Amino acid sequence: MNTWPSRPSVDKAPVGSRKHRVALDDETRGDDYTIQQPASSQVRPERSRRERILTLESMNPQVKAVEYAVRGPIVLKAGEIELELQRGIKKPFTEVIRANIGDAQAMGQQPITFLRQVMALCTYPNLLDSPSFPEDAKKRARRILQACGGHSLGSYSASQGVNCIREDVAAYITRRDGGVPADPDNIYLTTGASDGISTILKILVSGGGKSRTGVMIPIPQYPLYSAVISELDAIQVNYYLDEENCWALNVNELRRAVQEAKDHCDPKVYQDNVYSPDCRFHSFKKVLYEMGPEYSSNVELASFHSTSKGYMGECGYRGGYMEVINLHPEIKGQLVKLLSVRLCPPVSGQAAMDIVVNPPVAGEESFEQFSREKESVLGNLAKKAKLTEDLFNQVPGIHCNPLQGAMYAFPRIFIPVKAVEAAQAHQMAPDMFYCMKLLEETGICVVPGSGFGQREGTYHFRMTILPPVEKLKTVLQKVKDFHINFLEKYA
Repeated sequence: MNTWPSRPSVDKAPVGSRKHRVALDDETRGDDYTIQQPASSQVRPERSRRERILTLESMNPQVKAVEYAVRGPIVLKAGEIELELQRGIKKPFTEVIRANIGDAQAMGQQPITFLRQVMALCTYPNLLDSPSFPEDAKKRARRILQACGGHSLGSYSASQGVNCIREDVAAYITRRDGGVPADPDNIYLTTGASDGISTILKILVSGGGKSRTGVMIPIPQYPLYSAVISELDAIQVNYYLDEENCWALNVNELRRAVQEAKDHCDPKVYQDNVYSPDCRFHSFKKVLYEMGPEYSSNVELASFHSTSKGYMGECGYRGGYMEVINLHPEIKGQLVKLLSVRLCPPVSGQAAMDIVVNPPVAGEESFEQFSREKESVLGNLAKKAKLTEDLFNQVPGIHCNPLQGAMYAFPRIFIPVKAVEAAQAHQMAPDMFYCMKLLEETGICVVPGSGFGQREGTYHFRMTILPPVEKLKTVLQKVKDFHINFLEKYA
């Protein structure tokens, strides 16, 4: 831990002053400020001033413990290879295909027209007078702008979000859950779902030693969970999903995880993307309601949604919301306080979230086009899910469960003993070694299963199914050819 001599004093300085100039927060409005160092620091030897204060040894150890596989080492390697290709360095391929992340529009998915029309109107209100935009889009844009400070997306909103958008989210949840009421006061707009998840974990984690909070997460998991748990120095409690039963939740496994966790801590799907005919979305909140007031009025529950991973695929807007029910009023006040520290989520993202939950309805001008585009996206995803499952399962040493509702495949791969030994020699996890070889030989970037968690002795990788159908077929064929060659090489 570093000990600072005393707090430096901050004073105004004219432009060109020889004092050390620093940039402060946006609240300074561009004024020039300087830090006047204490006398003791001004007489340090020249060498002392050049030493770095922040080192790997002195930085927050919880930050060092954070890992995020989706944008981890293999993605950095993909970036290096892309630069080499740009410099004309020859490879066995001509492009890197980033199948590591579910970025729909980066993979060629077309935006939903209605959402972009409303966003254009909100961003440049002069277009509200244009006959090129439908009236239902204009109606939504006017409602959003009237709720914004100065009638502009460029203003801050309340920390909890724009009020009319929270009302629309609550109405959407009520429709989704067949009339189970949702209160706008329980809706918090967020910067994507990740922001909400991180915030809830922050208020959950407390205690020390055996009373430190343990957070239960499914394995395989989304790496955000383990990253935030590490950052908060909480205890990760794994429960394994049943791969032999299409990654179903096994209640006995859940009980096992809770019981084992008690020894060392105090133990915690995208709604529109369900395309398997045998599956449907289940709302935990609706289930609580159906269990009666003993549960629906007392069990704290946080639910999350975003603009990114539904059929609209608007990842870059970073829009999201969370609904948090049955919080004690004092805890609710603490949650609002925590959210206010980051001022507010991007108002443009809030507006995009509004269109996700408040799309055109029957009888409105844009409804038919919206319905066609929505069904096209979901139909394409269903087609690509089946294609991926079928082609992977034709490859010796690869098994892929049916893709029932996400935009990724998580196939199990057989890795020979000699390949495991080669991975150990390179100080890599076996599936990381496999994925790195796949990238270097084919240009296909996928994420090793070890980044998501998996049962010991099993190996997987995660790959998005978002590329266009013909490109996806090429990717799957390359993976097949690579895998067969890999097995032969390390047999």
